[in-house]
Amino acid sequence: MNTRQVPPTRVPTLTEVVRLPEGGEVAVPTPPPPPPDPMIARPPAAAPFVERRAGWPQLSEDQIVQRVLSDLQRQIDLMLEVKLREVLAPVLTRATDTMLRDARAELASTLRDVVARAVEQELSRHRGS
Repeated sequence: MNTRQVPPTRVPTLTEVVRLPEGGEVAVPTPPPPPPDPMIARPPAAAPFVERRAGWPQLSEDQIVQRVLSDLQRQIDLMLEVKLREVLAPVLTRATDTMLRDARAELASTLRDVVARAVEQELSRHRGS
């Protein structure tokens, strides 16, 4: 028996899932600001909040979209970094191993040539003396 779910043919947008009251504004509590991360570019600061109730700012649809996109961007960046590290680590290890093997072989060949020339020069000096 196949219990796999079929993926949806259409994914609803955020505004279709979250119904906003008339006027397009909703009051939500202000989350604590995330710690600054110098590696992540931040979007420009949103317009100042107009307080509806103490501790509950009034947010427009654009501000909600910006917050959601900002949070998603941070999550995507983190997931992308983790996945890239997982994928690239073995590839870089193999490339490094191959490069070291080739460098050692080239160095050994060059060293043999240098030693052979030095021995040949020394023998020719002894024969000439």
